[in-house]
Formats: sequence, C-alpha cells, structure tokens
Amino acid sequence: MSSAPAPVSVPVPGPDMTGQQKAENALAESGTSSSNYKGFVAGVFSGIAKLSVGHPFDTVKVRLQTSKDAQFRGPLDCTLQTLRKEGVRGFYKGATPPLVGWMVMDSVALGSLSIYRRFLLENFYSKPHIRRYIPFTGKQSDPAILPSFGHGIAGIMAGTTVSFFAAPVEHVKARLQVQYAVDKSKRMYSGPIDCLRKLVSTHGISGLYRGLWATIFFRSFFFCWWGSYDILTRYFKNNTTMSAPVINFWAGGISAQCFWVTAYPSDVVKQRLMTDPMGGALNDGKRQFRGWKDAAVAVWRERGWRGYWRGFVPCFLRAFPANAMALVAFEGVMRYLP
Repeated sequence: MSSAPAPVSVPVPGPDMTGQQKAENALAESGTSSSNYKGFVAGVFSGIAKLSVGHPFDTVKVRLQTSKDAQFRGPLDCTLQTLRKEGVRGFYKGATPPLVGWMVMDSVALGSLSIYRRFLLENFYSKPHIRRYIPFTGKQSDPAILPSFGHGIAGIMAGTTVSFFAAPVEHVKARLQVQYAVDKSKRMYSGPIDCLRKLVSTHGISGLYRGLWATIFFRSFFFCWWGSYDILTRYFKNNTTMSAPVINFWAGGISAQCFWVTAYPSDVVKQRLMTDPMGGALNDGKRQFRGWKDAAVAVWRERGWRGYWRGFVPCFLRAFPANAMALVAFEGVMRYLP
C-alpha cells in the first residue's frame, strides 16, 4: 500500500486572528495548485523503497496465506524452504508488477490523499457551522486544522481511489508468488506480462480485476492508518524533542502496524480470492469461490479464526521497516522538490 505523507500543513495562527481567518490562511498555504504534483512525484520513490525492503516479507506472507497447512510449518520454515529451493530470487518472485505498480500506486495514493485532505478541510472542517456536526473532532476544534478523524476519512477516499490501480497489480503479483516450480518451463506463467496476457485473453478485463471489491474493502482500513498517523505525529511533536524526519519515521512505521492489525483478516480473504483458479480455457483448475463471502467462509471452515491470521508474523515484521523507509524516501524527495 502506501506510505504516509506529511499532515496537512497549516501556519501557526496569530492571537488576533479569527477562526475564519485562520482557516483561510491555512487553505492558502496548503491548497496551492503548484504544490499538488509533489505528492505524486514523491510517491514514486516511496514505492521503490517499499518494494526493496518489503517484497521478501510479502512473498512469505502470500505463500502462508494461500498454502495448505502441511506445506509450511510457519514463517521461518517457509523462508528456509524458499531460500533452499529457489535462492534469494525466490523472495522477489512477482516483484516486477509491484515495482511498477507500487510506484504508480504510491503516487496515486499519496497524491490523492493530499488532495482529499485539502478538500475536506476546505469544504467541511474549515466551516464552523458544518464542523460542529462532524463526529470525533474532539479538542481539535481549530478550523485551520484537519482533525485526525478527517485524516482517516481522507484515507478511505484515497484507498478507494488507488484500489482501481492496485487490484490488477496485486492479482498478477499473487498468482506469480504462488508458483513454486523452480523450472520456469513448469510454471503456468513465465512472468508478469505472460500472466497479464493470459488473464485478459481468457477472462477479459473483469478477470484481471477479480478481487476489486475485496481490495476496496481491505483498503477502507486506511482510516486506521492515516488517523493513527496523525495522532502519533501530533503526540511526538508535542511530547518529544525528535526531529521531523525521525517523527515521520516512527509515526509512519507504527501507524502502518496499526493498519495491518485491523486490516489483516480482510487481506487473507483477498489473497485467497486472487489465487483461486480461474477455470475455463485457462485450464488452471476449478474455481472454488464466486466472491468475497465464499472465500471468507472457506478460510473459517479450513482453519477457524486462526486462518484469518495465517502469515501475520512476516506481514507485521515487514510493516514497520518497509513503510518507515518509504516515508523517509517520500519526505526526502518532498524536501528537495521546488
């Protein structure tokens, strides 16, 4: 997914400014069209950093999520088997789609997130007569500041937007990651382009987008990510002497873990749906799931509640370093952009 951009930037108001003047100044600072491109450009570098650090963890996660119990005893066994049978390259199977895809996805996610936050601030939270009816504003009553709840809502909007880019990328990636044959001639897909071509030629665009609604539901938990990121950023800023980059690192890493703790079961179901045989002329087996509900029920029947958390350890371990480094890359590029 996506790494965390900086919160909506607002100036420190003077003592004689009215609430409306504070809001107008904040919007003047954060809403200039000349700065709109920065989030999109910096997001590209965020995606590169995220893939470099996180893809090996992701491969182990997907294999545990989609394999039979007897195949791997746990994350360590999956890691050792992959290393022994396929080498280091085995951990980067399916890396090409997310390398390109995450560059696009982080660009879209971070750029749209900035726009949605500004939209919410400008059209809702900056207007006192509307703001007082919005839940969970709490003590953050200043109309020049987007509350944490607003950051969460912007996260849902950005998550929905980026899902239309993420679903086909994650679909191709997942199918490549569960190909265990070392000999390429024995694999159904020789690579991402071959997988893309076969999916579209056999099942059309709808086949490529299998799992779209599961992806949108999964990314609705961006509410927890960006809401907690704003809370943590405010806390560290007010209660520590850490520099801004260090605050971004810790807030980004911890908030990513908050996201995965809440969203992980939906990701398991999404992966099962995306690696389910497509059937038909593709001749990869009989389709088991018609939709998200069928996949969710199958996980419960096979493993009970524990099934929704299979593969969680490598995912949780990956969440902090991958997203923290992605944020470092994002903020570094943002500082150098004119």
